[in-house]
Amino acid sequence: MNIGHHCERGILTLCFDRPEKKNALTTAMYAALSQHLAAAEADPAVRVVVLTGAGGNFTAGNDLRDFLGGAFSEPGAPVWQFINTFAGFTKPIVAAVGGLAIGIGVTILLHCDLVYLADDARLSTPFVQLGLVPEFGSSALLPRLAGHARSFEKLVLGRPITPAEAVAMGIANAVVPVERLAAQAAEAAAALAALPAGAVRESRRLLRVGRGVPIVEVMRRETEVFAARLATAEAREAINALLEKRAPDFSRLG
Repeated sequence: MNIGHHCERGILTLCFDRPEKKNALTTAMYAALSQHLAAAEADPAVRVVVLTGAGGNFTAGNDLRDFLGGAFSEPGAPVWQFINTFAGFTKPIVAAVGGLAIGIGVTILLHCDLVYLADDARLSTPFVQLGLVPEFGSSALLPRLAGHARSFEKLVLGRPITPAEAVAMGIANAVVPVERLAAQAAEAAAALAALPAGAVRESRRLLRVGRGVPIVEVMRRETEVFAARLATAEAREAINALLEKRAPDFSRLG
């Protein structure tokens, strides 16, 4: 299902593995991710999760043809199940990000505990350019980290986020040479796995209590608007234009 997985010494590695499409996420991949996370949550042998991508990229975001097929707007769709499962996961998550990280490839990092970027990482959140809105709690989480002005620049204007900016904004812990990325994430995961698991989980929970409005409520609001936006002419024009490799034309839409 395009999700690689293996578990060793208490560390479960989940890998977006669709390199021919720059690891763009499909409904089947979301379903598989949810299943792996649910199993990891229930398995005391799993102490840490590492999230990464194959073929030199993290993920190019959601598969746009799935968008147009309506798979993302249906109630209970795998993408929304995954978002809730990931946000509610109680064990530490380490992300190793190289190459492209677009859309949910960035917003997912706001729910991880340690994030390491390769020096070739290219982050962007082009939601508004697609006629959509930010998702995965990013409309609340990013402003808390980086402030309104910088978050507006990235989430609304869709300006790229350099690796150094991501660290400065609080999205990531460090930038490392691309050849060191896997080792850096593995070392951090091993250090976490060696700690008392109960103390790690409780500390993680306490660190998240201070976020203010429960993030599940933020995500519910975002999901309602996001689903409504998918049905608009603006979103259809933006997504079709991207698939057809042409500039979008919003002038006829009022």
